[in-house]
Order: sequence, then C-alpha cells, then structure tokens
Amino acid sequence: MSTLDSLALTRIPAEDEALRAEVRAFLHEAIKDLPAHVRARSWGGYSAELSRKLGQKGWIGVTLPREYGGGGRSAFTRYVLVEEYLACGAPVGSHWIADRQSAPLILKYGTEAQKQFYIPKVCRGEAFFCIGMSEPGSGSDLASVKTRATPNDQGFVLNGQKIWTTNAHHCQYMIALVRTSGEAADRHKGLSQVIVDLQLPGVTVRPIEDLSGDSHFCEVFFDNVQLGPDALIGAEGQGWEQVTAELAFERSGPERLFSSIVLFDQWLDYVRTPQGRSDSAQRLAGKVLTQLAPLRAMSVAIQDKLVRGQSPIVEAALVKELGTTLEQMIPAAIADDLFAREAEDVPVELLMTLKYITEASPSFSLRGGTRDILRGMIARGLGLR
Repeated sequence: MSTLDSLALTRIPAEDEALRAEVRAFLHEAIKDLPAHVRARSWGGYSAELSRKLGQKGWIGVTLPREYGGGGRSAFTRYVLVEEYLACGAPVGSHWIADRQSAPLILKYGTEAQKQFYIPKVCRGEAFFCIGMSEPGSGSDLASVKTRATPNDQGFVLNGQKIWTTNAHHCQYMIALVRTSGEAADRHKGLSQVIVDLQLPGVTVRPIEDLSGDSHFCEVFFDNVQLGPDALIGAEGQGWEQVTAELAFERSGPERLFSSIVLFDQWLDYVRTPQGRSDSAQRLAGKVLTQLAPLRAMSVAIQDKLVRGQSPIVEAALVKELGTTLEQMIPAAIADDLFAREAEDVPVELLMTLKYITEASPSFSLRGGTRDILRGMIARGLGLR
C-alpha cells in the first residue's frame, strides 16, 4: 500500500458541522466593516481584540483539555472554525500559531508547570506565540540551524538569529528550535526546543517589509539571553522529533488551500453579474473548484489521521505543495481574466484585493517549507528517490 492509499474519504462529524452557522453569523457581524483587501490577509492579519473575543467564545484552544482552559472538543471542531475564519477573511493571525501548534506542542511535550502557565493564556486569546525555525543560511534545512542554547547554572544562554518569523513583533513568546549540544554538522543530533520570552534582555525583534508592504515577517536576534531551566520543552536533544511532528499540523490545514479564497469569492461575485459573466470566466471558476474540492477532501482525511494519533508527514507535505500551487494559480488566472476584458469597469475593491494577493502569493510556496524541500519529501515517501 502506498502513502496515498492511506487517505480515505472522511466526513466531518455532524456535531462539529453544527457549529458552522453560529461561527459564520458571529464573524459576519464582527468583521462587517473590513474591506475585502484587508480581509484577504486573513491568518496573516492581526487583531488582538478579535482574538480575545474568540477566546471568550471558547473558540481558541477548542481541542485542548478543559483542565487547561480548552474546549475539550474534537479536532474537527477546530477544522470547522478555521475554515470559517479563512472563508470570510477574519484577521486571526495574532493567536493563529499559538492555537494551531504551540499550545498542542506544550500539551504533548511540556511539563505540568508549562501546561498550567501557558495553555490557559492561549485559550483566552491573551498569549501569542511565533515559530523560531528558519535562520539565515538555513532556510528550510532546519537541521543546519546554528542558534545555540548553552546550558549554564541558571538554565541556558541563548545566542543566534531567526528570520521570517511571522508576527514576532506582536507576540509575547517564541518556541525556538536551537542547538543545545554538538555542531551544525551533527544535523538532527543535539537539537532542542525552548520557549523564549521575547521581552527578555538581549532579544531584538526587527520587522521586515515584504513586497505587499506588510511587515508581518521579522528577524529576531538573541544576544546572551538568559533562559531559565523551565524554558526547555521535552527532553534535551529531542527537538527534531518534536518539530517534525509540529510541521504536520502546519502543512495540512485549510490555510494551505484558502489563502486566495477571499479574492476568489470577490471575483465570483463579479462574474455572477451581467457585466462580469463570460464563458471563459465560468470555465475558470469550474477549474478552480474541481481542484479545490479534492484538495479539501485530502486535508480533511489528514485531519482524521491526526485525530487518530498518526503522523502523516508526507501526506501533509503533498497537501501543502498542491494547495499552494492552487493558491498561486488563482490570482494569476483572475488577473488574466480581468485584464483580457475590454471597456469594462471592474470594481475597485476587487482590483485592490487582486493586487494584495498577487504581491503576497510568492510567499505561499515558501512559508511552512519551500516547494523543493516538500517535493523531495513527497518523492521519498512515494518511493521515487
């Protein structure tokens, strides 16, 4: 049986689907004043206020145990929430990483004290985390990271640099992949994960402006940052195992399918008007939907494997690669459609949304693992190399 044979069609349970209408109604009211070109940022957008409101509704940390402030519900409940956030373009980037992977990572590998301290804050929408993986000169080759946490009598002294760290300037904490022993040539050996309070002396966060004019990417510098012994997550040297499990959550969710969905919906609204309707536009809509539907089915199937405690790393990489390819195709195809038309007044808001997604789309195949790295993983998983 090949890797792909293990993906079975899966239906989201009815009790989880039942939440969708309530979430949709709440978000419709909460973000009704946000224009489409702002909503297009979605999980890259930032609103601490909205995160707190979602925390009050119990919609952050919904899968985490009740004793830590979570909802104690199925991972499919969170899947429904995430789809609705993305479909309407809710600016949920503030709590996104903490909810998706930081709190689950702490729950799985952390000490009881770490669970009691961090997870309730995440669930209330009060603690935001960023991911400290990529480094200059390392990129997607995470095994080559050079940032080092050197053990001392107070815990660890942290030195090094992280880059492309989403929303670090808005976050209180980072979970960083660091080397606690050995050298970069040792690859997977000697890697650990630590929690870094970004307010500690010696931490410097610098936003990086991207092509779209946003500054959600950051570079983070550590200069003799003193961490306590309780900063370590899991066992020292276990970091590679932990980070690869974490990436399965990052690569397989709806955010790898729906980054261009606000633009697509805006364009569909235009195509449904007498002025915007054309045979070529209807064919394009069908092309997108026939690719989106099986990709969503694959994503839901992977969610089912995660629910059952499996680690579908190759399958998640496949969804991420195919999903981001579709996400990048959408703005390019819509631009071809709109600018092939003659003497038509295209809505300005649609053009502004297209501009943002076009400028942001090169990053879709970089974040969460570059295209070449993922294709190598997929090829190995299928026995092709």
